[in-house]
Amino acid sequence: MVTLTLSNWLETAPDWILSLPENLQRLLFQLYQTFIYQERWTWFAQGLRITFIVTIGALILGIIIGLLVAMIRTAHDSQRMGKHNPVLGVLNALCKVYLAVIRGTPMMVQLLISCFVIMVPKDDFGSLICGIVTLGINSGAYVAEIARSGLMSISAGQMEAGRSLGLNYGKTMRYIIIPQAIKNILPALGNEMITLLKDTSLVSVIMLRDVTKQAQNIVANTYQPFVPYVSLAVIYLVIVLILTKLLGILERRLRASDRR
Repeated sequence: MVTLTLSNWLETAPDWILSLPENLQRLLFQLYQTFIYQERWTWFAQGLRITFIVTIGALILGIIIGLLVAMIRTAHDSQRMGKHNPVLGVLNALCKVYLAVIRGTPMMVQLLISCFVIMVPKDDFGSLICGIVTLGINSGAYVAEIARSGLMSISAGQMEAGRSLGLNYGKTMRYIIIPQAIKNILPALGNEMITLLKDTSLVSVIMLRDVTKQAQNIVANTYQPFVPYVSLAVIYLVIVLILTKLLGILERRLRASDRR
């Protein structure tokens, strides 16, 4: 296969490109290498698919873990004096260890340990699951503190009202406390989702072909890092701006529903 160079690309380029300054010709050539040549734009598209799958999967797992940890810690802290549940005490201690370990170590280190020491995936699907699980566990530690602050923002009278209606602790949390807490924590939860989206770029270290890894692959083929990496930054920026806008719309609708 003949290596694509600036000179042989210019041989087939239209006249308007030949009339441009040399620096601009080089920039257009790098854009061609990055997106058009061998349909490399599809590399970014395939990478974005992996990025979204990891983000959504990790976010769902993180919310589940975070809510469970927050409920355990809130239940433990709300116990009455002299009425301590030993099982709840053990679970609360485990939750504290989990939070300390996850929040006290870098996510990249967690990915390396998870995928090269614990799980050791054999194929791309295994790496995908490893990435989702690791990022989900990491996100859960931060969602837990967000959810805990939201649960604590609800007055104790709400729990007592639910218990007076004959609901047990679980049903009171599910039908009364958690719906109110979610409205309070939505902005912080949205920020965690955006942070998680950007953190998915780290899964490239486990050879998962997300959008960051695909940009690295293009650089490895073209030896031109400027356009691929700047394009990668623009892709993340556009996605974050869109998510921020959507979260703002959702937040305004929830506020409007509360006024009715």
